[in-house]
Amino acid sequence: MTDDGPTEEELATEPEVEVELRPQRRLRIWQLAPIVILAAVGSLMFAFPLAFEFGDGGAVVAMLGLLISSCAAGWGMMAARRVGHTWPGLPERGSGRRPDWRVVSAYTLIVATAAVLAVWRVARLR
Repeated sequence: MTDDGPTEEELATEPEVEVELRPQRRLRIWQLAPIVILAAVGSLMFAFPLAFEFGDGGAVVAMLGLLISSCAAGWGMMAARRVGHTWPGLPERGSGRRPDWRVVSAYTLIVATAAVLAVWRVARLR
């Protein structure tokens, strides 16, 4: 080394610290607000015709509300999965593990039962 270069003390390296440059993966309020609003509107559209019997159009409004609520639920699940949240019993996204067939069948049974009961209730309006 030359006299005008760095000294041995200046060349001593300190341990490097890694800093994550990407933002944290979490749902923000602007992502959650439209999902919550859509779910609330759909739930009310489904509930009011069932509770107060709006005549012939009640079944159509109730089915539309059920459809909107289902869309909001799917939208919410996809947004949550995108930031890394998973359903209990299912593996994390990108882990390479396969979900247990019993957990998948339990979730399928629950969703199918809820859908059949909702459609049955709306069909009884006619």
